[in-house]
Amino acid sequence: MALKDVLIDELRDMYSAENQLVKALPKLAKGAESPKLKQLFSAHLEETKGQVERLKKVFGELDEKPTGQHCNGMEGVIEEGKGALEKDEEGASFDAGLIGAALRTEHYEIAGYEACISMATALGLTKVVKLLNSNLKEELNAAKKITAAGAPILKQSAQEPEAPKKPKTGKEKYSAKKSKEDEAEAAPSL
Repeated sequence: MALKDVLIDELRDMYSAENQLVKALPKLAKGAESPKLKQLFSAHLEETKGQVERLKKVFGELDEKPTGQHCNGMEGVIEEGKGALEKDEEGASFDAGLIGAALRTEHYEIAGYEACISMATALGLTKVVKLLNSNLKEELNAAKKITAAGAPILKQSAQEPEAPKKPKTGKEKYSAKKSKEDEAEAAPSL
């Protein structure tokens, strides 16, 4: 497989990831308790829509269609965000979970754009690199904003009393079981 084909696959993955985020960010904005987080998620939704449009331009430069691949990685990261929204936490501790989910999302995107930029650079696709760099800069900036907005929320959360332990939900039991399986499978390699 030629590098250009790998790049196109990676770009389709990013296109799917960004489209999934367009659907997920309004839910994070609605669910956040902190007005600052609500505003950040809403603002990043608008940036994400712009990133989708830039990716369409990238595909135009490559004479390719953007569709045809689903990003399973982003689907998993978004599932973690849904899990944070479903937690039985309150106040700053609830928002702390959203901050973690949002940062994982941003770093997933950052890694994807960095990989695509490296490939496009190796192929000498300067227009593509420029468009992708715009998206990367926005993702890096979003991660910085989330981290900055999160600092006081995390500090406040650290002051909240621990909640009494509740019985695990079915989803939590399943997750714990999968974690033990992962650990057992990794053990011989450690």
